[in-house]
Amino acid sequence: MTDRLYLRHSTDKQTDARQRHALAKLIEGGAPVYEDPATSSRVLSLYRPGFKQLLEEAGVDDTIRVADAARLFRSVADVLALRPVLIRRGLHLRVESGLLSGIDLAADDSGTKMMIQVLAAVLEFQRDLISENTKEGVASAEAAGKTLGRPAALDQGEVIEIVEAYREGAAVKALARQYRVDPKVIRRALDSAGAREVPNDLGVLLGDLDDDQEQVLADPTVAVDVPGLVVEHLLNGEDAKIREALRDGRTIRRGQGYSVRVTGPLSLHQAMIEQSSAALMQSPAGRKAHRLHSNRVLALRVPPPF
Repeated sequence: MTDRLYLRHSTDKQTDARQRHALAKLIEGGAPVYEDPATSSRVLSLYRPGFKQLLEEAGVDDTIRVADAARLFRSVADVLALRPVLIRRGLHLRVESGLLSGIDLAADDSGTKMMIQVLAAVLEFQRDLISENTKEGVASAEAAGKTLGRPAALDQGEVIEIVEAYREGAAVKALARQYRVDPKVIRRALDSAGAREVPNDLGVLLGDLDDDQEQVLADPTVAVDVPGLVVEHLLNGEDAKIREALRDGRTIRRGQGYSVRVTGPLSLHQAMIEQSSAALMQSPAGRKAHRLHSNRVLALRVPPPF
């Protein structure tokens, strides 16, 4: 039987000094220590690298010890996912400080189950309370006129200069180099000032382009990972172009599933969505695959040529 110590803190600005103090005797005794530094409590314990290593190395009747319960879990979901794993592996879980000290939280009896539910509810309430206090603090600061977030990269005078230079023909990247900022900062400043408004007639922008260039802009070539369930439906469809594109695509394995990376005009991907929609919506798995495919196509962002 081995004591295995688990430490966690939420951000890189915090330390585990208090936890080490609570577990000092065990650390001095040579008990193995497993850590998850700068890891949010929103990440379930079973998905944290340090805790996963602890479980891999623990044997039957070993005891996991934490300085306080919040280091290991802060939600009902985390407790419900964690306890069955500990019980199946014959492990014990003990908190070294507070009202829960000395109690095996992994015990499989009705009294412990009830206590765990109450504990998890209290910890979740505590987390929500912290979140509410933070939001109230932000609102109070904004009401008092305080500026929150990072300092602006450009002051008002520089923004005016940039807008004037842009209207006189200066390029975005040239302005970015001049003011030593990222081009997106320049674009954001121009957009805020309304200096990059798109003309109502897109022909103004495309007037100097030939027919082939206009077609590329209107229907760009893009790559999309098509879920396997969508692929299987479309391969039995009537559209020869879609079948050919899928056969020419690259199959990518993901666990037990797969997808096919298809490179082709955006209109081809939109046609895939339209032709597979009705059939896929008949089942939960089909709806999920259709939604994933649609989101991937909708998320494409083709940069403008100017």
